[in-house]
Amino acid sequence: MLSWEGTSISLHKFGGTQFNYGQKEIGHLHSNGLLDILFNKQVKQELLVSGRAEVHHIFKKSGWISFYISTENDLANAKFLLKKAYQNMI
Repeated sequence: MLSWEGTSISLHKFGGTQFNYGQKEIGHLHSNGLLDILFNKQVKQELLVSGRAEVHHIFKKSGWISFYISTENDLANAKFLLKKAYQNMI
């Protein structure tokens, strides 16, 4: 992800690693493998219907989604989700 133009990582305010584009957060990864990413509500709904994401574990009615990375096979979907969020920001 750091190879994408304008991206960086930082410490997330609630712990874990935060992925950024410029000064904006793309998403963050908690130490338990939970990836949270913000989308608009239409994109969120598409991701939920397709099974690529789950409703955010706390902010259920927001644009936030959650995705647990528990196996190496989950990495491809995590990269897809991060790339989609990045492309929506550029």
